[in-house]
Amino acid sequence: MGKIMAVDYGKKRCGIAVTDDMQIIASGLDTVETKDIFVFLQKYFSQNTVDAIVVGLPTDLKGNLSEIEGDIVQFIEKFKTEYSAVEIHRFDERFTSKMASFFISQSGKSKKKREEKGLIDKVSATIILQNFLEQKQR
Repeated sequence: MGKIMAVDYGKKRCGIAVTDDMQIIASGLDTVETKDIFVFLQKYFSQNTVDAIVVGLPTDLKGNLSEIEGDIVQFIEKFKTEYSAVEIHRFDERFTSKMASFFISQSGKSKKKREEKGLIDKVSATIILQNFLEQKQR
């Protein structure tokens, strides 16, 4: 059994989280510049077995898609071309950045560290993945 990876896709950065090989626990992995995402994925996939990815679905409170959805769709299309054997799932990412900021603030990290956007992206990806795993178990 391989890992499941979550991607919190953004215009500048992508937060990345992965599960353990048993697909039980989600852990933050890294934050990658969006322009370098496929270089990162190629290296990671060459060293690890990944069965599926979960890509955040950015919606507002009314369920309308965010403007970045067009970029995410392009990312997914390219991903399908390069990694056709890997399943792709979408998962609602509403409130994950706010939740990530809250969890980071509760962690005792310094103010400078709490405001670091890359950390928020990585924690957001972890929240997306953990929520996906919980829903999958139901």
